[in-house]
Amino acid sequence: MSKDISVLAADTALPLTYTEGLEDRIRDRLRIRRLRASRKTFANRLALGLALVGPGLLVMLGDNDAGGVITYAQTGATYGLSLFIPLMIPLAFIAYLVQEMTIRLGAVTRRGHAEMIWKRYGKFWGAFSLIDLVAANILTLMTEFIGVRVASAVFHVPYLLAIPLAFAFVIGVLVFLNYFTWERIALIIAAFNLVFVPLALFSHPDWTAIGRTFTGASGWAVPGGVLSASFLILISANFGTTIAPWQLFFQQSCVVDKGLLVKDIKASRRDLMLGVVGMAIVAIAIITLSGQYLHGLPNASSLDDDTVVHAIGQNLGQAPMVVFALGLLEAGLIAAIVITASTAWAIGEALDVPRSVNVSPRRSVYFYAPAVVGTAIAAGTLMLPHVPISFLNLTVQVIATIFMPAAMLFLLMLLNDRELVGEHVNTPLRNALSIGVMVLLIVCNGLYGISTMFPNAL
Repeated sequence: MSKDISVLAADTALPLTYTEGLEDRIRDRLRIRRLRASRKTFANRLALGLALVGPGLLVMLGDNDAGGVITYAQTGATYGLSLFIPLMIPLAFIAYLVQEMTIRLGAVTRRGHAEMIWKRYGKFWGAFSLIDLVAANILTLMTEFIGVRVASAVFHVPYLLAIPLAFAFVIGVLVFLNYFTWERIALIIAAFNLVFVPLALFSHPDWTAIGRTFTGASGWAVPGGVLSASFLILISANFGTTIAPWQLFFQQSCVVDKGLLVKDIKASRRDLMLGVVGMAIVAIAIITLSGQYLHGLPNASSLDDDTVVHAIGQNLGQAPMVVFALGLLEAGLIAAIVITASTAWAIGEALDVPRSVNVSPRRSVYFYAPAVVGTAIAAGTLMLPHVPISFLNLTVQVIATIFMPAAMLFLLMLLNDRELVGEHVNTPLRNALSIGVMVLLIVCNGLYGISTMFPNAL
């Protein structure tokens, strides 16, 4: 074992000092080395592919969180089968463009996103990015426990019991499992994100109407011809639920903790693409479902989770309502798992303490404790009797959109630092596309602000 450790430490640019948590990462890397060296049979190729997947699938399926599910449902309920369905395609492309940069940065530098900002740009900007992340994560976690709370009512479990159980599960898998087991459990839960697809298919959608949304036959213009506050907030919310700051921190740190290397970048891109495709398909399925059966409900743009779930039941029956609630519960759980991990990794990197899911809690309390506290605040808030669920859900998605340009700016600067990433720097095209995304986000936020303050200005 010691010989393998020395070889792999050199291969991964890990320090030769043997520390707790390193053995688990090396064992995972040795498994991948053996699979690469084995005969190129279908079974071995499949096993290697499964061993390399994880960060991309988790970040994108975790992105379809409880808040995202309700945002998509609100979108369909408000505007029906409209331009928001084809809009998911360019949003998926944007998600891939942004998250692919974290793969390269993590694999090349072997450092997490928070650590890179602190060490490259100093404590002020490191603290600035960290405070933004932690605040946004706590708010986002609240929307995940909204999903747990609403789903628990469908299954006739008191939310005062369901939320503590969900909290204990999320914290338990982070604190007491090693990375490999944590990742596999998270992937199994994430797979249930796909339950919305058969639900949408079995609801007999109007395929002709859906096709017209892609061809433009039903109009790609702004619904109603007016840039209303409700339209702009849903645009911002859909952007915010597709790309959010926590995703940058999570995927880069996940790549590092998994021990992925430069040679794994291609496989990691495939992993990310699978996640992006899954995210887009699920989003389209939810918008289709709500657009066909919930469109026209009173105050559709401010529907909360409970109203959406019961509207599904009234229109489609008890069984589809239960399936939707199951998907909502899964969405809240998987997002809570990955967002809690992103908080732990970011704070661990900022404090320069042992920061791996492989490290035991007694050896790195400063890695686990902030994540536990942040998640506890979110869970505790949702145990209060009167929480403004709809307002909180949309506000969180919009906040993510507001924070995203600053987060992308740090990412772009790091990916253009040739001293740091060498030949893996961004191409001019990637830079142009990324800057375009930043400008689009800023314009979208600006228009929303103008429409809110001056309703008749647009």
